[in-house]
This record gives sequence, C-alpha cells and structure tokens, in this order.
Amino acid sequence: MARTVFLSRFRRSGSILPAGLTGYLWLKGAHPLLPGFSCPLRALTGIPCPTCFLTRATAAALHGDLSGSLQLHAFGPLAATALLWWSITAVRQRRLLPADLPAWPLGLTAVGLLAYWILRLVLSVGLGLQGSPGFPAEPAG
Repeated sequence: MARTVFLSRFRRSGSILPAGLTGYLWLKGAHPLLPGFSCPLRALTGIPCPTCFLTRATAAALHGDLSGSLQLHAFGPLAATALLWWSITAVRQRRLLPADLPAWPLGLTAVGLLAYWILRLVLSVGLGLQGSPGFPAEPAG
C-alpha cells in the first residue's frame, strides 16, 4: 500500500526532477563548492571515466561559458542543451520521461562518449598531451 502511494506521488511530481537537476547544476556553476559526487573510477584507478568533468562542463555551459565548458568536456554544451530540453518537456508533459522518446539518441550519445573517452586516453597516455583535465597527473615539484 505504501509503495503504491509513493509511486503514485512520484509519478505526479517526477516531472519536476529534471528542472531541479538543471537548477542545481546552474547553481553549482555559480558556487563550485556545492556538494557533488566524485568519479568512483578515477578515485580507485586514477583514470578518468567517459563522463569525468561533464558535471562541471555542463554547469559552465548553463552559465554561458562555452569555452570553459569545452575545455572541461566536449559534451558539456550538448548535455546542458539536453537538460534544458528535458526540463521543459517534462514540465509540459507532466511526465519524468518524455512520451515517444526514441532510443537511438541515447545509444548514439553512449557511442560518442566512449569514442571521446578513448581519444582523451590516447592523447593523455599515448601522446603525453593533456587529453583530460588533471590527467596524467602533473609531476610533483
């Protein structure tokens, strides 16, 4: 019974979650010390994951800093645009997920993120360039 009530309330209010997430990232762009999640892969291995720095890049793009966003992650402006679209669509349709959302954009984005990640690793490890912010780590002293 309680589970059904929770799911019913979530379905009715879930449409505001994308707007809340977008608003939080906008605030995080203005106040970088707001809490967030660290990358577990990078914390365990030192290797950045495909989405490392995407949160900061999205926050920068939401503030109009496209140059800074692109320096952090090439998908930052795209992620900001997608979040804005998702927020508006969710509120208009009163649904968390838009009706009739095709699967191909998500698959294409996943393939693009993996290709971009491999490129960043090749630049960083193979060529010794900085393909990702802070990777490879700068030598001490």
